[in-house]
Amino acid sequence: MCMVGESPNHCANDALMMTSLYAKRMTLLAGRIFKDVGKPIDNKSMKVVKIMSELPRPMILKDYYPNLEEYSSILWKLRHVGLYRDEHADFREEMARLRELRGKGKKKKGEGKQTGS
Repeated sequence: MCMVGESPNHCANDALMMTSLYAKRMTLLAGRIFKDVGKPIDNKSMKVVKIMSELPRPMILKDYYPNLEEYSSILWKLRHVGLYRDEHADFREEMARLRELRGKGKKKKGEGKQTGS
């Protein structure tokens, strides 16, 4: 059995020596869960295990993208002042205006299909 102070690889090797298939599978599963390598591996693979078990590095690129809410509000203000032109927003506003002129605007409350007139 594995003692409290023993290395995890030693415990895994003890369990793999057991004859019970259940004990082997449970040891490998416990190794996967608790970041222990259940099977003996070479030094090259052990380097990968060490790298993956370390804490992640801090995000270097977290400030790469601009704050979207702030950016869009600035562009909206510049657009209404006349310093920025957003052709897609202009197109949407024009289509909404033409729709209103044709009488296809949004229905007011109580003017839907369900109301009997």
